Amino acid sequence: MLGVSRTVTEIELKSAYRKLALQFHPDRNPNNPDAEEKFKEVSEAYAVLADGDKRAAYDRYGHAGLGGGSGSSGGIDPTVFQDFSDIFGEFFGFGDMFGGGGRRQSRVQRGADLREDLTLEFEEAYFGKQTQVMVRRHEACEDCRGSGAAPGKGPTTCRSCAGRGQVRYQQGFFSIARTCPACQGSGNVITDPCLKCKGEGRILRQRTVEANVPAGVEDGTRIRFSGAGEVGQFGGPAGDLCVVLHVKEHPFFIREGNDLHCVVPLSVPQAAMGAEIHVPTMDGEHVLKIPEGTQPGTAFRIRNKGVPILNGHGKGDLYVEVRVQVPSKLNKRQKELLQELDALSKVDNQPLLRSLLGKMKDMFG
Repeated sequence: MLGVSRTVTEIELKSAYRKLALQFHPDRNPNNPDAEEKFKEVSEAYAVLADGDKRAAYDRYGHAGLGGGSGSSGGIDPTVFQDFSDIFGEFFGFGDMFGGGGRRQSRVQRGADLREDLTLEFEEAYFGKQTQVMVRRHEACEDCRGSGAAPGKGPTTCRSCAGRGQVRYQQGFFSIARTCPACQGSGNVITDPCLKCKGEGRILRQRTVEANVPAGVEDGTRIRFSGAGEVGQFGGPAGDLCVVLHVKEHPFFIREGNDLHCVVPLSVPQAAMGAEIHVPTMDGEHVLKIPEGTQPGTAFRIRNKGVPILNGHGKGDLYVEVRVQVPSKLNKRQKELLQELDALSKVDNQPLLRSLLGKMKDMFG
């Protein structure tokens, strides 16, 4: 039945049985009596060969050595199937298939985690903020203190399973233990439920949670508040609250990691002769010195004027890109001055070498 030889080892025997048991298991072959019968046969064969005494008797006398059969009269030991109970429980949704275990399942369950979204201004994310988050969650019922039973009452022993948390069904030579549907495996039921929470032990409420947003958070940052989620059923621990931050864009600063970038216009004289300009930063104005002959697209680095490092020390940098602004309309006097400048600084308008053209493309982005 198992397709093994007389000299099969314990490991080979288990491997052969596992393969056939999974193949013919009733849960995988619904409404197939032939598969169910085959499953019982291979299980019975394994029960005999996995028992040292029965295997010796079978090797010596065959089926007759088992007292006329290997069924319940032969005293099958359900513990030989213990190595398979976890596997079957994982595949088919129930454990202790062959009579092992039998422990109750706790009614207490951990509460669910919750998510809330919080939108921040760019400045709030930069400097940090103490704010509040509105949360709608289940909390423990005050009347029953989370038990689900009416005040002064308590759970009673489940009659369906006599408090064991499992009910057994006889199938052939072995029994199958399944979670009791009446008490969901806890062994107890609530006969007098709390009127306020209707036996659930929890009530839905809206609360305000204080949230400390640290300086330097960015869009998509998640802040977890342990134990601020929904309370568990029947006195179970609360889940967590996850606050997802959404940061608005700044009018002229662009954030890249902990660095900030901005673009500042320069006049032609400022770029040519140099100047001192006032550049805005998140902490106030900064005087930036522009050297003479500055080319369009040049970026200046201002250290420690970027975004604070989250949960760390220091800040990133601020990069200021200058762009020379050419006037689109000129009055008579401006034209005269530019004509004088053009006469003094002639440019040879010949095509540039490819190498130089590439450098200029890099310079202007």
